[in-house]
Amino acid sequence: MTTLYDFTASTLTGQTQDLSAYRGKVVLVVNTASKCGFTPQFGGLEKLYTTHADAGLVVLGFPSDQFAHQEFDDAGEIAEFCQLNYGVTFPMFAKTDVNGKDAHPVFQWLRSESGGLLGDAIKWNFTKFLVDREGRVVRRYAPTVDPADIEADILALL
Repeated sequence: MTTLYDFTASTLTGQTQDLSAYRGKVVLVVNTASKCGFTPQFGGLEKLYTTHADAGLVVLGFPSDQFAHQEFDDAGEIAEFCQLNYGVTFPMFAKTDVNGKDAHPVFQWLRSESGGLLGDAIKWNFTKFLVDREGRVVRRYAPTVDPADIEADILALL
């Protein structure tokens, strides 16, 4: 059975990160964008992360430019924007395709495991996937779902 731990991804600084490093943690995977109407959710995601990191939560941000080109081209700009505007300290990854033939394998897997209202394609930025301590997808959340509204589900897994 495939789990989150079977994948690797490039970090925003260009290093390869084995996602098995998050084994035993509750993981919230989010496709992000710096210039989106939902961008203020970075604040809520950071609050979840800092509040529950010691209990075993990690948030993984994957910037994507696939929806109305709402992401910076440069990784440094993405990092600076997230840090300066929202104090983001959770792990951020390189700009990633989440749909289509070039979709990152982790997003191909997340989509296949969770589906959506209109099939498995991700419809917009800030779609969230909650993964349990065994690396299995528990739930998918629409971009409109505020991070605070996911807290009870996270606590149930912690």
